[in-house]
Amino acid sequence: MPPSISFPVIIAAFAFLGATQSVRAEEYRTFTNTKGQSIKAKVMAVANGQAKIAMENGGEFNIPINSLSPADQEYLKNWTAPSSSAPLPSGGTDVAKINEVIGHSLFVDKPLWDSQPSEVAGRLDWPRESQTEISESYRAYPDKEYRFLGARPYSAALYGENGKVTSISIVFANKGDSFGALGSGEEHFIKGEEVPRTMEGVKMIMENDEATIAEELTALLGEPERQKFGEGESRVDVQRWDWAGHSFLLSHVEEEYVSLAIETTEFADARGRNARISDATIRERVRGFVEKRENGDVVITNIPMVDQGPKGYCVPATAERCMRFLGIQADMYLLAMVGETSIGGGTSVDVLLSNIGRDIKRKGRSFEIETGELKMRDIQRSIDDGIPIIWAIQSTKEFNDIATARTESRKSDPWDAYKASVAAGIEDPQLYPANDRGHVVIIIGYNEETNEIAFSDSWGERFLERWISIPEGEIISQKRFYIIDL
Repeated sequence: MPPSISFPVIIAAFAFLGATQSVRAEEYRTFTNTKGQSIKAKVMAVANGQAKIAMENGGEFNIPINSLSPADQEYLKNWTAPSSSAPLPSGGTDVAKINEVIGHSLFVDKPLWDSQPSEVAGRLDWPRESQTEISESYRAYPDKEYRFLGARPYSAALYGENGKVTSISIVFANKGDSFGALGSGEEHFIKGEEVPRTMEGVKMIMENDEATIAEELTALLGEPERQKFGEGESRVDVQRWDWAGHSFLLSHVEEEYVSLAIETTEFADARGRNARISDATIRERVRGFVEKRENGDVVITNIPMVDQGPKGYCVPATAERCMRFLGIQADMYLLAMVGETSIGGGTSVDVLLSNIGRDIKRKGRSFEIETGELKMRDIQRSIDDGIPIIWAIQSTKEFNDIATARTESRKSDPWDAYKASVAAGIEDPQLYPANDRGHVVIIIGYNEETNEIAFSDSWGERFLERWISIPEGEIISQKRFYIIDL
């Protein structure tokens, strides 16, 4: 796998080696990064937020797409592999055969990695979950009759960056859903054997799902390889089947879940280890997403949305959003298992985020837990740096009603009238704490003049940005904050 390396280092390497190979000039393009430095290179592949480039001297490198100029980012967003690259197989295991076994029209006549995410999601009928300047996701919570490779998925997610599919993550039987309070117990019998409504029954369902998926893929693609995949807390044993540049990675973490990831073969070869994007690159990107508005609002934009879904996975959904924003791959369903989700779906905020925090640190980011009151200066410092804050609150009906009404008033009322209504709410708050309404949101912005903060719920795109005053927020705050930083 080519190294991920900074622009200045690439330039230095090129100057040292010199042009040693004859090439066709029209195959190459001059790329410029955000600091104005330029190199001439040919694009070999685009995936996972990285562009694999070949220099005129034959050297190959991976560079973060977001480190390039807007024009180059647009070029890479629309880039597709040359037509001379190998098409998907027309004989042996062809597209029709693999789609038939999968049970859906996942593939067409080109690799997923050259396809627009919206097109693939449309074929699968998976609804859009999030769209930002650089990423998008589509997520389905299929009904009990839905099957993928013969097994029932509970969550199916497709991820894309810069206009191309990057990965698919599907979670099948898991301890949070199987026989959970909101789960389904239709699998009363497996191969004639009664399934008890206990952890033993959950294990039976997981083993059956793993066997079903493995049998389908083995009959189609042959015996799998076995390898490790992932980093830190998310590192698992997988069975791997390859087909036409796609790796099907099946994992079964005992008493936790069964999942299937579809990744590029290159990423599978790297055992799921991402080429680390430098702190400086991420810092530059997230600061660029801080929007300063005429009314004094300062808001972080382009944080991906994740809909927590029917299980109420607010903690893992919120963690996934912040992790992806800072360049760390994540899937909320798998994060829920890391957080020791109980049978039925409960998650512990502290346990989940502490476990995730260890994983985040292994991937070169920092993770801090802070306690105390909401303070404007602390919020300003973090938001101005482009760093969102996970905030533990008590999500009461009154709080949500006020935040929703306040947010709508911001759009329609004259600004002076709006400021007066906020001041009145601060003077006579109509909020009360409720310890049984635990929830987490992301603080994404502030307005110093109105003494407000902007927050985002993981409930879908309609709840991307809402507002509440700091004194009102303090009433329902659990006084705990979780920060993923660089």
